[in-house]
Amino acid sequence: MPPSLLALSLFFHLIATVIWIGGLMLLLILVLPAARHTLLENTQASAFYSRVRKGFFPLVNLSLVVLLFTGLLQMSADEHYAGVLQFTNEWSVAMLFKHAAYLGMIVCGVVMQYVVAPARERAALRTSRGKGDPAAYARLRAREHRLAWLTLLLGIAVLGFTAWANAL
Repeated sequence: MPPSLLALSLFFHLIATVIWIGGLMLLLILVLPAARHTLLENTQASAFYSRVRKGFFPLVNLSLVVLLFTGLLQMSADEHYAGVLQFTNEWSVAMLFKHAAYLGMIVCGVVMQYVVAPARERAALRTSRGKGDPAAYARLRAREHRLAWLTLLLGIAVLGFTAWANAL
């Protein structure tokens, strides 16, 4: 692969990583705790969180696609790459762990986007109308929070496995 194409692939791969993992870290460590402390009324906090989520998910999904294509390009160009499902060296083992963590991030993201977030929004709407169960809403919020933290931890693992592979 020409060095210029590899450099471009690395650039977009890093940008997508920053958006996904960096954005998630920023949200979990700074934005959401500040919102919880500032927005005392549940409907305000719920509306804020919903708006942030709706803005963040498309960026995450785009990053996912960019990471997939640029990662495949880079992996196939690496001198350590021996082929699909060929674990003949330490680099390929590090890549296996990296891809397992990456898939874990995808699963968490799909569950958050298509299962928990819609259920949470329905529960928030019912609660705001006086018909919902605040405890059910709190459980969904806690589940989404746990999934987000798990996604972040898996993202940190991806970075660690990447560092391991690049050190070889």
